[in-house]
Amino acid sequence: MVTGTWGLLLLLGALATGCATAPVPAPAGPPALAVWTLEDLSLPGTTGVDLAELMTARVMETVEASKGYALVEREQLLAILQELNLGSGSLAEDATGLRVGRMLGARMMLFGAYQVVASQVRVDLRLVEVETGRLVRASQKTVPAGNLSAWLRAAEAATRDLLSPS
Repeated sequence: MVTGTWGLLLLLGALATGCATAPVPAPAGPPALAVWTLEDLSLPGTTGVDLAELMTARVMETVEASKGYALVEREQLLAILQELNLGSGSLAEDATGLRVGRMLGARMMLFGAYQVVASQVRVDLRLVEVETGRLVRASQKTVPAGNLSAWLRAAEAATRDLLSPS
């Protein structure tokens, strides 16, 4: 009876090994990158209007111009967020963002924020690897607060720094 049990276990092991799937090859072309809407960390009333979408658009334009990454469509990102019933508060958790990134097929995620402090605006961006959650690179720029075009240039410069090879 012992021999029969071992034989059955060996047979099941061989079947399980034979059912293993081949590794999925990495997609051809540049890695997919999802860009999250930049978060406004300023005190209420400091910025006047919510410029998060405008700043995010500049970041995305800069990523697209770099040609080093394939941008994930914003509509796809929003559709997944609605499907999962997630609001912007949930996205503050890196684990949630990375889970959504995996669902989108993104290899990299770009998170960021800006904040008005006194007479300056600070723009912080970070590039995160979806598979491991590892911070790949971070970038920060500070510019005068009174000039909206300087804010956009800071977002662009921080994005270029973030995407440039080490």
